[in-house]
Parts: sequence; C-alpha cells; structure tokens
Amino acid sequence: MYEAAKAASQEMMEQPAQTAAKPEPRAAMAVVMRFDGFVNYLYPMLTNTNRQHRVLRDTAIAAIFEQYRLFHAAGKSNQVSRVYEADAGLAYLKELLRFMAAPERKLVSRRQYEVASVHLAETGAMLGAWAKSAQKRQGGG
Repeated sequence: MYEAAKAASQEMMEQPAQTAAKPEPRAAMAVVMRFDGFVNYLYPMLTNTNRQHRVLRDTAIAAIFEQYRLFHAAGKSNQVSRVYEADAGLAYLKELLRFMAAPERKLVSRRQYEVASVHLAETGAMLGAWAKSAQKRQGGG
C-alpha cells in the first residue's frame, strides 16, 4: 500500500503544468491512502477508550472523518487554499494526539503516540508537496 501511495505522489510531482484546469484525484488519493495508515492504527485505540474520556474520543473520531472530507474537497476543487485547510486539519489531529498522550491522561502510550505521529508526518509531507505543486501551477510559486 505504501508503494502505491509513493508512486502516486511521484506521478503527481512529475505532471506537466498544462493540467492546471483539471483537479488532482491522484494526489488526493495518495494522501488519503497514507492517511488510512494513521486511521487504521489509531481508530481501534480510540474505540476502546474508557467511557470517562468519551468527549475527547468522539472529538478525535469526528476530526478524523472530517479530515477525509477536507482531502476530497481539496482534490476536487483544485484550489491551494483547500490544500492548506487540509493541512490545518492535520495540525489539529496532531494536537489532539498530543493531548491524548499527555502524562495526565495517557490515553495512548508514548510509543503509540510516536507511531501515530510518524503516520501524520508522512501524510503532512505528501500534503506539503501537493500544496507546493498546486501553488506553482497557479502561478504563485
């Protein structure tokens, strides 16, 4: 799965500038595939969270599914601003993850936090490359 996402992101970077009028479904799908790794890792932990922390759990799950919407909106609109919105969503998820891993709460262990953070960082790197290429296509870079 990682190889397919990596190949799709490389194809995105190699596309000629003539495709400015078309949305980038390949880039969006590559980012979504990378984000799936994060979701598949974290979602089982969230669903098994103690009921005492249900507000945080529900907020995190809602943010995860909202992130999928942001990715698809960015892919369909072909607007750099939508890609930046998706990037802001990733920053919000990282903050929620940090909050869950705090020693006062320990809803996820330090190791689980590190693994989930790596998934988010990889997704963010792909999203950053997408934003950079989209910005160049729109003449802002």
